[in-house]
Amino acid sequence: MTDVAPRAAAFFDLDRTLIAGSSAYAFARAAGGAGLISHRQLARGAWANVRFRLRGSTDADTDALRERVLRSLAGVRVIDAMRLAPRLLDRLLPRLHEDVLALAHAHQDAGRPIYIVTAASQEVAELLASVLHFDGGVGSRSEVRDGAYTGRPEGPFIYREGKAQAVRELAAREGLDLEASFAYSDSESDLPLLGAVGHPVAVNPDSALARVARAEGWQVVRADHLGRRLAATATVAALAAGAAVVNRGVRRS
Repeated sequence: MTDVAPRAAAFFDLDRTLIAGSSAYAFARAAGGAGLISHRQLARGAWANVRFRLRGSTDADTDALRERVLRSLAGVRVIDAMRLAPRLLDRLLPRLHEDVLALAHAHQDAGRPIYIVTAASQEVAELLASVLHFDGGVGSRSEVRDGAYTGRPEGPFIYREGKAQAVRELAAREGLDLEASFAYSDSESDLPLLGAVGHPVAVNPDSALARVARAEGWQVVRADHLGRRLAATATVAALAAGAAVVNRGVRRS
């Protein structure tokens, strides 16, 4: 019997790395539309999302967001949350950073398994991993009793050192070589994750991560999301259509 050599892999943070903005807020919008959370909870999430998109998140922001999400889910049936998938994907897929997704699929084509690793819920991580044809997703878990969420966490928070530890455990289970692996993130909070692999990559980095990336000579990726490109394309198309109408009017006069 011969030993199988460890494989390299690629690990992708979700919020502001693989997608623009906050997946938690996208989930809140979907849940609010289905009547699973209140308008007040949704309004609080909207303000947090604005701050997150403008300047990223602090540890305190992230902890507070986790608590809000957990509390808002207390008593919600798991099946009802899972049925939000179409609404959630409708909000998340236009925010994909297509350039980053292309990088992920290039790793996969080169024989490296690819994973979403996120502080967001395990359910969101698994949903997107399935739809985007990743090899797996790792997220934070919520406690479930009698088919409904209790509003309490279950297991470690996949954030900061917790995210790096989750990757180390995944690597041990799957026989992955972390020194040969890649990790992608936007945030200083993911320095433990980036430091756990041999090839860290900063994606649209916040100021703190940008400083570290420059000092360490890490690769930096700048990416835009699909929704913004679609909006820009629609604007160009509208301007072109307007110009055509004007030109027709000029020709007729």
